[in-house]
Amino acid sequence: MTAYSLLDLVPVVEGGTVAGALANAADLAAHAERLGFTRYWVAEHHGMTGIASAATAVVIAHVAAATRTIRVGAGGIMLPNHAPLVIAEQFGTLDALFPGRIDLGLGRAPGSDQRVARAMRRTLETDANAFPQDVLELQSYFADDGQTGISATPGAGANVDMWILGSSTFGAQLAAALGLPYAFASHFAPDALDQAIAIYRRDFRPSARLARSHVMAGFNVFGADTDEEAELLASSQQQAFVALRTGNPRQLPPPVPGYRASLPSQGKAILDHVLQCSAVGGPATIARGIAAFVERTGVDELMLTSSIFDHQARKRSLTIAANAVGDLKLAA
Repeated sequence: MTAYSLLDLVPVVEGGTVAGALANAADLAAHAERLGFTRYWVAEHHGMTGIASAATAVVIAHVAAATRTIRVGAGGIMLPNHAPLVIAEQFGTLDALFPGRIDLGLGRAPGSDQRVARAMRRTLETDANAFPQDVLELQSYFADDGQTGISATPGAGANVDMWILGSSTFGAQLAAALGLPYAFASHFAPDALDQAIAIYRRDFRPSARLARSHVMAGFNVFGADTDEEAELLASSQQQAFVALRTGNPRQLPPPVPGYRASLPSQGKAILDHVLQCSAVGGPATIARGIAAFVERTGVDELMLTSSIFDHQARKRSLTIAANAVGDLKLAA
């Protein structure tokens, strides 16, 4: 009985604005809520003209205010960029405003390049290898157990649902050791997916937070009424990925007919690799793709993402995906 959730990078489309991207985010979250999605997440990225979620906690507040029941959170906060106390205060505030609805996914990547990271942190003395200690410190603030000698206000006693994120086996090992739910970024980094899930399930230690393992994996969906239309819609994300991987990040471009076929072999190889965990097509194609991914991984939850240039087409894509998962539940 796989749950399904939504990751939104809050894309700024070519010719669009940050204000428009944020308005679309709130509308998309409300749409996902109506479709039965479990949670809506935004991710921390910096220095990228095509992503409007850099001030992640602010975006979460904006979206949570536009919805009523869906869980809203970060997928994730890049903890090396922040003092754990600051994150405890931010998410303690969010929990006070929207009790019982806030998720906090934690990652150790910078979410930017080193130049932007230096501008944001002022120094690069923070170490990604300290990530486990930072997670424990953050847990201590929420638990208000006195171990840090500081009481986070807000933050102490907050009911924030904490997750460990990853695109390698490191996060899987940490989530298993701490007894926390684990989310794998297979929507753009699929290589270690199966190994990470196996390690997490094998080594999971039950905790006060979680009695049994719970794993979520990212999956791209580009759904439309026909396979041909979906292929066209997917070309926006394909262009963005190729631009990013070749050092030329850009805003989300409009779709281009025949884009993939026009690429040299290097560009096609980039797409074949990064978009392994994807379904592109009409309703039947999307249903088959999701079913195959769930059967392969046995994930407890799908984190769907659907970066499409046209907002209404994006909403339609999510409707198709939700119907596909609903059909899987009926079949089960």
